[in-house]
Amino acid sequence: MKIYKDEKVIRWRTDPVQSEICFDVRHLMVSRVNGRFRQYEAHVLTNGDDFSTADIMLKITSKSITTDDSILDAYFKGPDCLNVDQYKQIIFASTSLSQRPGTDNLQLGGDLTIAGVTRNINLEMKVWFGSKDAWGDTTASLLITGKIARADWGVKWTTAMESAGFLVGDEIIITWKMELINPGQHDAQKRPDPVAVDRVGIR
Repeated sequence: MKIYKDEKVIRWRTDPVQSEICFDVRHLMVSRVNGRFRQYEAHVLTNGDDFSTADIMLKITSKSITTDDSILDAYFKGPDCLNVDQYKQIIFASTSLSQRPGTDNLQLGGDLTIAGVTRNINLEMKVWFGSKDAWGDTTASLLITGKIARADWGVKWTTAMESAGFLVGDEIIITWKMELINPGQHDAQKRPDPVAVDRVGIR
């Protein structure tokens, strides 16, 4: 559990217009399908503006998945994949952050829960600080990327094709872009934050 001091805690607000959660998976062995989640809730806490201290919680609404292909969407939402009727959310909760040697990038470790199964994964995170916005608030951008194998979460169903290979590949490429706004330091005792309450200790 991380311990933050009240006077240094920053809760970053996500700009939904400039943020997106996308994935990429091989389809029919020759092309790739791009998809995204339209509904999610992201919470980011840092000690000051130091993102090496970040605590990140992401809650995705499972049924908001879309590939702009109704047949694929039905598969992804169905009982053989995300099973969105039973499992309403996909959840990522960070567990570690470390500097990648020789780079400015961070390695972000966390527990990813899909269809009721939780596994620890490692992702790569890049951080950029922008200028202040029109309201005088500091902005930052995060790019979080990585790969997972859907079979690790028990999502193994696919259909073999007559020629060779499978309808949908196992490897999923994740791209999570967030534009964050620092609305000012907050007192977690007066304005309880769901991440501060559930994820970190505030002293």
